[in-house]
Amino acid sequence: MKTQLNWWKGGIIYQIYPRSFMDESGDGVGDLAGIASKLDYVASLGVDAIWLSPIFTSPMKDFGYDVSDYRDIDPMFGSLDDFKALVKKAHELDLKVMIDQVLSHTSDQHPWFEESRQNKTNEKADWFVWADPKPDGSPPNNWLSIFGGSAWQWDSRRLQYYLHNFLTSQPDINFHNDEVRHQQLDNMRFWLELGVDGFRLDTVNFFYHSQGLEDNPPVLPGEPKTMGAPHDNPYTYQKHVYDLSRPENLTFLQELRVLMDEFPGTTTVGEIGDDNPLERMAEYTSGGDKLHMAYTFDLLNTPHTPSYIRSVLANMQNIVGDGWPCWALSNHDVVRAATRWGENEDPVAYPLVAMALITSLRGSVCLYQGEELGLPEADVPFERIQDPYGIPLWPVFKGRDGCRTPMVWENTTHGGFSTVEPWLPVDPRHLVLSVAEQEASPNALLHKVRTLLKWRQQQPELIQGELEQVSVANDELISYVRRIDRRSMLVVINMTADLQQATIPIDIDDVLQGHGFNSTLDGQKLTLPAYQAFYARVK
Repeated sequence: MKTQLNWWKGGIIYQIYPRSFMDESGDGVGDLAGIASKLDYVASLGVDAIWLSPIFTSPMKDFGYDVSDYRDIDPMFGSLDDFKALVKKAHELDLKVMIDQVLSHTSDQHPWFEESRQNKTNEKADWFVWADPKPDGSPPNNWLSIFGGSAWQWDSRRLQYYLHNFLTSQPDINFHNDEVRHQQLDNMRFWLELGVDGFRLDTVNFFYHSQGLEDNPPVLPGEPKTMGAPHDNPYTYQKHVYDLSRPENLTFLQELRVLMDEFPGTTTVGEIGDDNPLERMAEYTSGGDKLHMAYTFDLLNTPHTPSYIRSVLANMQNIVGDGWPCWALSNHDVVRAATRWGENEDPVAYPLVAMALITSLRGSVCLYQGEELGLPEADVPFERIQDPYGIPLWPVFKGRDGCRTPMVWENTTHGGFSTVEPWLPVDPRHLVLSVAEQEASPNALLHKVRTLLKWRQQQPELIQGELEQVSVANDELISYVRRIDRRSMLVVINMTADLQQATIPIDIDDVLQGHGFNSTLDGQKLTLPAYQAFYARVK
């Protein structure tokens, strides 16, 4: 079972998008005081920790992922005192607190960049990635920004280009510079000393670039594209050989782990968007000397057939080794799973069985705010779109606003999130799925999620056990055994809308109850109704 030091291993982390969780100040934007006011609700779900998306001082061109001060809270969210109060209350509720760290780039309004761009001789001249143009004035190479266009932006003061993997207002830090790298580690120490229990590391494989600035090669016909961006984005047309996932990254992650080990019980989870994400996960989380865990986009993607999921698990077993994954079906960057996977499925039963899947895999789990309510992707009209990623790619890609709309607490105006019009509109379809509505309905998804999570938190096999896929002679089912010490548990999951039957290939010792799912076992013959899961201890 988990201890205070390894609470993260097999832990369940609840992701909060602060702008959209709860507005206490009444300005239409969520804040830290609002989060603190709802921590009792979060704790009631049976999770281990919260992860806060960025709360640092920022011009908010990418909603906090463009940091202008790594050691202060943006006034729209509150103050450092508000943050300290939130950490204190969370710890009183036995909730750990993780915060986003955006280390690979800053805002162009960060004092470091404002100094760096002045000339080629200032003290911070080499703190960002600068390069001369080609003789014809064009960018140094063919690298592309995920947000569209070249990854290079011309600066007329230095007469050079600077690198930006995202918005032009998000210049990339030069991690080849020892001084800036150590400064970023010191910024993380600041938050550890304030009592945070861990970090989610944004774009953790983007820290280094090839100093040779070689062109990336194209993706050839038939080769897989990166999962780090939608496939209609030109960014996916390149193999990202030279602009990310460089070998030097491993050395920095080892330096980071040394820092984390000074604060026992803290943890890291890295976001990996890569051409070969599982290979990166293996590199970054194996050996116990780099990241504690990482997540990829394998299940944050569109495919979700049983055969696809089995292939992801097989690849994980074959590639990741002793590394540790963190599974998620939804977050602030992708279409909500209730729509992306479950659009034509039962709106209560499907989100629950999907949650049964990720909470029974080998690894830790991230749940995104509102996932426990089964919220579908919100419909945000073009005139209300805020996401800079979505505007130029509309209407094929509508950006990320549909998963970032306010949390719905009540079936009232603005969903109980705020007393004024929120920064993003509340989807009317969400109101009947609000916390208050579901609390009042005994058969609502929210109650079923609580039952499942609290049951799962008592199962050692599901928390830290190894995973071995087994065949039950039905390709529509996903099945595996979790083992730890001398305990073994068989898990069989039916994510389809049809009744499924299977033959259990191993001897059952005890069919487990209390998780909220229904099944029938007659000898070795298992019958699983639609959207149901089966758990049993095996001999």
